[in-house]
Amino acid sequence: MVSAVIVAGGKGERMGYDIPKQYINIKGREILAITLDAFESCESIDEIILVVPESYIDFCLKNIVEKYCFKKVKKVVKGGLSRQESVYNGLLNCNPHCEVVVIHDGVRPFIQENIIQKSIEGAKKFGACAVGVYVKDTIKVVDDEKFIVSTLKRDELISIQTPQTFKYDLILKSHEYAKQNNITATDDCALSEGYGCKVKIIEGDYFNIKITTREDIIIARAIYDSLLKNFKEEQNENWSRL
Repeated sequence: MVSAVIVAGGKGERMGYDIPKQYINIKGREILAITLDAFESCESIDEIILVVPESYIDFCLKNIVEKYCFKKVKKVVKGGLSRQESVYNGLLNCNPHCEVVVIHDGVRPFIQENIIQKSIEGAKKFGACAVGVYVKDTIKVVDDEKFIVSTLKRDELISIQTPQTFKYDLILKSHEYAKQNNITATDDCALSEGYGCKVKIIEGDYFNIKITTREDIIIARAIYDSLLKNFKEEQNENWSRL
């Protein structure tokens, strides 16, 4: 059994909106709904555990899950004070028969089904798998006074995205180990590494952006426009062949 834990626990205070960023509407559909579309339609995903702020559980159920009839969303559970706590709570609410879990940011709406599938296959083979893309910019290390100390090799640098996918027992134990040893990390790969497990990287997609700032909304609208246009063109081609 494969579960997806979708983390949408942020409040999006940096955005300056009245609602959390995952509920911002882009071209007629909320960011979180666009994210869930990919997991709902992915045949390998058996269930979705949605993690949101406690005060937004009812809102999310009514305005996302019920509104769009997401059948695979089995639970909407409360998040924690940090992303790490939110993921852990999501893991605890997965089906007892879960073998592989896909962990994904709710504000990465343009994840493609084929990448989700590849991450699942990677986790089954290697135990831990993360999506990433090579950085495009030259990365500098600076000191406290903002003077350059060194230049990192660009061909050795990967920008990590989600999904990050694991054998369920492995990532649960990684979280529990971190909890017991007061270890905090910004992503689940780091927890898996800290537990002693290597993480395999698979190629991601530069469109798979995380919406964090107002500038990202502008980019997201452009990406969504492009994806909708491509979808309509493909549909028209299919109809023309009939």
